[in-house]
Amino acid sequence: MALWGGRFLKKSDNFFKNFNNSLKIDYILIKQDIQSSIAWSKILLESNIIKEYEQKQLETTLNFIFQEIEKNPKKILLSDSEDIHSWVEKKLIYILGDIGKKLHTGRSRNDQVTTDLRLWVKEKINYLKKNLIRLQESLVFLSEKNIESIFPGYTHLQQAQPIIFSHWCLAYFEMIQRDFSRLNDCFKRVNVSPLGSGALSGTGWKINRKKLAHLMGFAKVSNNSLDSVSDRDYVVELLSIASIGMMHLSRFSEDLIFFNSGECNFIELSDQVTSGSSLMPQKKNPDALELIRGKTGHVYGSLLNILVLLKGLPLAYNKDMQEDKKNLFDALETWESCLNMSKIVLSGLKININKCKKSAEKGYTNSTDLADYLVRQGMSFRDSHHLSGKIVLYALSQNKSLSELSLPEFKKFSELFNDNVYKEIDLKNCLDKKISRGGTSKIQILKAIFRSKKQILKNIST
Repeated sequence: MALWGGRFLKKSDNFFKNFNNSLKIDYILIKQDIQSSIAWSKILLESNIIKEYEQKQLETTLNFIFQEIEKNPKKILLSDSEDIHSWVEKKLIYILGDIGKKLHTGRSRNDQVTTDLRLWVKEKINYLKKNLIRLQESLVFLSEKNIESIFPGYTHLQQAQPIIFSHWCLAYFEMIQRDFSRLNDCFKRVNVSPLGSGALSGTGWKINRKKLAHLMGFAKVSNNSLDSVSDRDYVVELLSIASIGMMHLSRFSEDLIFFNSGECNFIELSDQVTSGSSLMPQKKNPDALELIRGKTGHVYGSLLNILVLLKGLPLAYNKDMQEDKKNLFDALETWESCLNMSKIVLSGLKININKCKKSAEKGYTNSTDLADYLVRQGMSFRDSHHLSGKIVLYALSQNKSLSELSLPEFKKFSELFNDNVYKEIDLKNCLDKKISRGGTSKIQILKAIFRSKKQILKNIST
């Protein structure tokens, strides 16, 4: 039995019925539909729309339905119900008869569906935040282990300046923190109850919407019934956050894929997150990271899908909105799985410390420090920059690092050079000089690790 059959003379075409039904997607909202239905029954009692014994029977039965299905929600899919809301109502009516028919008084599926989805999104945001925190913890742990690991930093995929590998880890910590912050902000806008808005114009029954919102754990109620039932900004916003988060994970993956390449050999990935080749026995492929990078497009597609879906919709509710959930559910599941996979990758990652240091030396990453040395000796920076470039060119022709050049070779370029040049261009000393906040000196890295740990504790408490 459909919830809307009275006005129709003919049954729905079977193909249309399957085409129209959303149960195969929205059945996962069973917990939220039960939660909002119990709250609604309490408000119906308060408004003298139903009697106390009827409310108790409704609440008891709703809890029973959930307990019966909780362990295996996919049993719901055996039904031919149109959606999760009609499935719950049909179960109520089957068990309670006429009392079950009273629950939907004053309520529309239009405000019901967005209420359930908001409740689900709130819960999902909290799960995502926990996964972000776990990844942050892994980044901080790896950072602490590699406080002495000199690493070549890059711009334009060209070696640029030396950094500590911990600095790389903490850069991604900051990206993940921004994702966490965006989820917190999104939660505030999701935490608004639309229930009581009816189909589009409100309800003709005297409903205490503030109390209703409180019963469901919402912070406040929506202000406009027309907007309430048609608003999917929170879906767009969450998919946008997921897309940014996946972009961060994709960059993270690309970095590690590059560092893991035979040409770099800066890191080694665990056997647990790599695979071999069916033909080439020497291969050890970074599949986990490549999949994270590849799955990013799926999440981007979900964001584009909802934006296109909403862009031409008139107020208020339209059936197009039924298509909002599949992409949302899939995208957030993808993001969550990629966060977990990233954590696993980090747990088994090893740094080839000697290789990284030698590469930083051979990559002339201390050239800027050479130019700064000449500035300290009295030369203008523009002239020192030009001269240092010539020295690098000479060192390349001799297949030497800067530290391998002799003092006479330095003096060919300027009499300002003396023995202390070697201390100034020593990689460790180059790092120690980066003492500004956010720099890559050991003292700043230690401070950053301390700040990061405080931030994690703060995140856990929110």
